Amino acid sequence: MSPAVSISTRRPYGLARVCRVWGVARSGVYRRRRPADAPAMPRRRPGPQGPMPDAALVEAIRGVLLASPFHGEGYRKVWARLRHAGLRSSKERVRRLMRENGLSAPVRTGRPTGPRNHDGTIIPESIDTMWGTDMTAAFATEHGQVAVFVAVDHCSAECVGLHAALRGTRHEALEPVRQGVAERFGAVEKDAATGLSIRHDHGSQYMSHDFQKEIAWLGASSSPAFVRAPEGNGCAERFIRTLKENLLWVRTFRTVEELRLALLEFKRTYNEHWLIERHGHRSPAQFRRDQMDTMPLAA
Repeated sequence: MSPAVSISTRRPYGLARVCRVWGVARSGVYRRRRPADAPAMPRRRPGPQGPMPDAALVEAIRGVLLASPFHGEGYRKVWARLRHAGLRSSKERVRRLMRENGLSAPVRTGRPTGPRNHDGTIIPESIDTMWGTDMTAAFATEHGQVAVFVAVDHCSAECVGLHAALRGTRHEALEPVRQGVAERFGAVEKDAATGLSIRHDHGSQYMSHDFQKEIAWLGASSSPAFVRAPEGNGCAERFIRTLKENLLWVRTFRTVEELRLALLEFKRTYNEHWLIERHGHRSPAQFRRDQMDTMPLAA
């Protein structure tokens, strides 16, 4: 209609006048005039490309994920492992490529909760100051559901004890604590762990007289978490999540003894190779060694 000539003026009506009369935007007309087969512009991030093309970096990311002994590692740990291998890139670029290529770890969203009772920090400044302990369940084909007990150092995030048992009794709950005391303090004896605090929930195993009496005999103090505030025992809870995603949910065990041996092997792998972001992407064992090296200097 716009190129049509007016009978009275002998001039074209013009696009502006036609759009004004019809009440449409000129931008819509221009958009419809664009060829339908015009290829869409490929999406690219702003800024320089960097020394490694996206395709090559994606292959390097796949290699990191395949070589890692763990499952479900996010872009931060992948980025750190790339840097350890000498491949430098930004975190956001690694995140974008993992998302676009279906390599991102799944994210679980929780339900909204009420006011938080726990509103502080449970991360001490030095190792062997506070340990967290908790229990979860696993399955053995010959024994059915069995109990798994853990103990984790809150400072280094290092697993100091792992134990599997047919029944989740108060005596079995003490085993990972005993393992950690024997390894970190030299022996399981009276007042061997003086200065250590044991964080636990309000489960019957941990609130029992036997459990409380033994950790007091070891010289450790009891530190119960707030009721209905699992973040108060978050270090042990987070380790249990890693344990489930990388061992308990991906392997089948015939007996509780087979599970116990697998737990000990996982403890070694986790302590030496799992990366902790708040420690500069160092493993728990490396963080412990670094802190032990600085202790004589601080003294």
